[in-house]
Amino acid sequence: MDRRVQHHECWADAKKAESVTAPVITARVIPPLTRKWRGRYLVERNVLSTKSFWPVLLSGFFEPVFYLFAIGIGVGQLVGDVEVGGLMVPYQAFVAPAMLAASAMNGAVFESTNIFFKLRYGKVYDAVLATPVEPTEVASGEIAWTLARGAMYSAAFLVVMTVMGLIHSPLAILAFPASLLVGFAFGALGTAATTWMRTWQDLDLVTLIVLPLFLFSATMYPIDVYPPLMQKITWVSPLFHGVELIRGLTLGILSWTMLINIVYLTVLGIIGSIITSRRIGQVLLK
Repeated sequence: MDRRVQHHECWADAKKAESVTAPVITARVIPPLTRKWRGRYLVERNVLSTKSFWPVLLSGFFEPVFYLFAIGIGVGQLVGDVEVGGLMVPYQAFVAPAMLAASAMNGAVFESTNIFFKLRYGKVYDAVLATPVEPTEVASGEIAWTLARGAMYSAAFLVVMTVMGLIHSPLAILAFPASLLVGFAFGALGTAATTWMRTWQDLDLVTLIVLPLFLFSATMYPIDVYPPLMQKITWVSPLFHGVELIRGLTLGILSWTMLINIVYLTVLGIIGSIITSRRIGQVLLK
């Protein structure tokens, strides 16, 4: 009788071990498919590291707000109304959407430049690539974080616009996803450009590019006042397409050219993402 009980227990233990080890053996022979996006670990790391210097995170938000108060309100008292799509609107309402797009741009671009230290000096990605995280996931994770920072700026600026009464259409609710698109384009392009930087002096090029974009992307005045050649150059600016898209939504002025704005920003974001993933792989795996 004892032998039967012992035999039965051994048989049960064997079946239990088989049920446990079979999936393990199968997983070793056939690697499991990736079920979760591993770039989220880069986002989590950035969130934790940002806690120690959160005032710096807020710095990029105040610049467009100061411009809105100084130019939108101050100069707006002298300018009066501006014609947009055949509709006369207050100058403050004309400038505010441009500042919203600039907030998304600032958040994405300034965060993307932080990758320079991680890549060249901190050697953060060398340790990351020792894990199952791949270069494409590193790129997507960092771009997602730049997008998140731009989203924070955009959401806060939308609140400011609402409090100041600068929202003229229910379509303004779509201005937030539009600003995310702006952040995606600039975040991807900024991250891609950062992978080519060699020294800290190269960061001055960021200001050299961002400042003219901010001033000459139909932010302060309509594009019609530009000379013909300048108008053609302005059409290349990603910020111009973001400004036109967000301005049309906040003012309730819809146009088929918004489709061009959306496609243009999306294509730039995709191109920047592809370049970033390839460049990070080349820099780290060479």
